[in-house]
Amino acid sequence: MRASGGLTTVNSEPAPAPGAEEAESRAPDPAAGADDVSRRRWPRVLGALLTVALIATGCALYAEGRQLRDTPATANLALTDAEATTRVTGDVSNALGKIFSYGPGTTATTQEAAKEVLAGKALQQYAVLFGQVERQSADQKLTLTTEVARAGVTRLTADSAHLLVFLDQVYERRGRTPTTAAAQLTVTAELRDGRWWIVEIGST
Repeated sequence: MRASGGLTTVNSEPAPAPGAEEAESRAPDPAAGADDVSRRRWPRVLGALLTVALIATGCALYAEGRQLRDTPATANLALTDAEATTRVTGDVSNALGKIFSYGPGTTATTQEAAKEVLAGKALQQYAVLFGQVERQSADQKLTLTTEVARAGVTRLTADSAHLLVFLDQVYERRGRTPTTAAAQLTVTAELRDGRWWIVEIGST
């Protein structure tokens, strides 16, 4: 309020209330509040992104590991199962020693032994071959003794096996010096009723 010519004039603008300027200075800035919210939100967003990335990486590593486990190399039990490999090698070696060892008076026994270890194509092959061998053994008094020198399993699954076999054979004819020969065979065997049967024999 001020005096002018004896008249009192009242200022229409009210004076600011005490502390108003201080309250105004403390009023929150909308822009600053948005920045604070963004700063608080970023750690959560970043954490979520890292979680997704870790899950994706884990899935990729699992798929890659599964693929490696399912490769043909790791599916070959000859590379991982020593017990099964030893068993099939022993069964096949014993069988070959029996069916390829005979003398003039033992061919019938050898034929019966073949029926206990051979099946399928191998049994048919052997029947044709042994017919000739039986005649030679009787005419020439021929005795053949066969031993497996080495045998290796090239592929093995739960019920089939492929082997490479090296044989040492001794031929004896009456009145002649025994001769030694080596043979190399490929053998396919199948596990039937808990026992390995030779189903195919080939020469290399």
